[in-house]
Amino acid sequence: MTHDARSALLSAALQAAACGWHVHPLRPGGKGSALHGERACPRTGVCADGHVKWEQRATTDPGRIRAAWSAGAFNVGIATGPSHLVVVDLDIPKPQEGKGSSDAPCGAASFAALCERAGHPWPATHTVRTPSGGTHLYFTAPLGVRLPCTARTVAANVDTRAWGGNIVAAGSTTPHGTYDTVDDTPAVPLPGWLLHHLHTPPKPAVTAPAPLIVPGGTTRRAAVALERETADVSRTGEGGRNSRLLAGARSLGRFVAWGEIPRHMVEQAFQAAGEASGLPPAECRTTIRSALDWSIRTARPRDAA
Repeated sequence: MTHDARSALLSAALQAAACGWHVHPLRPGGKGSALHGERACPRTGVCADGHVKWEQRATTDPGRIRAAWSAGAFNVGIATGPSHLVVVDLDIPKPQEGKGSSDAPCGAASFAALCERAGHPWPATHTVRTPSGGTHLYFTAPLGVRLPCTARTVAANVDTRAWGGNIVAAGSTTPHGTYDTVDDTPAVPLPGWLLHHLHTPPKPAVTAPAPLIVPGGTTRRAAVALERETADVSRTGEGGRNSRLLAGARSLGRFVAWGEIPRHMVEQAFQAAGEASGLPPAECRTTIRSALDWSIRTARPRDAA
C-alpha cells in the first residue's frame, strides 16, 4: 500500500483512540489481528513474562499507535471489552448455497423489529457502515457489567461484540470496500431493554423423544444447543479457539443429520462466533465444514442416541 494509505489508517487509529477506544493493528486489507499469536510469541518485550493476547495489547497510547502503524498499512481493530463498548453488528445475510438469496431477514430488519417490540425508536448513536452493507452500532457498556459477545442469539443476523470481541474500525479497507462512519454521534449508553436481551439466559434443552418444533423448523433443543455452543466459541481465547470451534460444530452435526436444524443456520452461527473469537473467516469456514461433514456422516440414529 502507499504511504498515503498508511497515513490514513494511522489517522483512523489515532481518532479511535481519542474516543477512548483501545486499538490494535489488523492485517492489511483484512480483519484478523496482525499481532503475533501464542505459538509465534517471542516471549520478549510485553510478553517477557508470558504471551499477552491482542485484547490486552490493544492501546489508546498515541506513541505506541504511531510505532505500530509505522511498520505498515494495517487496518484498525477495536478491542470492545477494554474500550467499554458494546457494538451491535447488523449483518446482511449471505446467499444460501444453490440459491440467489437468503430467506433470513437482514440484521437491520431484525433489530428494527426488536426496537418496535420494546416500544423504543431506533437509537441514535455512533454508526459505521461495513463494506458488505451491514451496520455497526456503538454503545457504551454499563458500569460494573462484563458482557460476553453473542452470535445471532439476540435476533437473526444480529451479533454483539463486548469482552473478548473485536470490531473493525472506520477507515479500514478490505477488498470489498471501506468501513465508513455514517453517524459520528458519540456512542450512547446501551439501552436497558437491549441489556435485558443480552442478560436473558437460554431456555433449558428439551430431551423428549419427540422434540418440540420452534418457528423456522428447528427443534427447541437444537436451538438451545446452538446458542450454548456458539456462545462458548465466541468467549474462547487465543490458543484454543479452533479446537473449540471444531468441537462445537461437531456437537451440532447430529441435529443437522436428524433434521432438527438447517445446516446453513448452524454454519452461519458458528461462522459469526468463530470470527468473534478472532479466527480468520476462511479458517472458520474450513473448520465448520469439516466438523459438520464428519458429524453428519458418523451420527447415530436419533432413537439410538
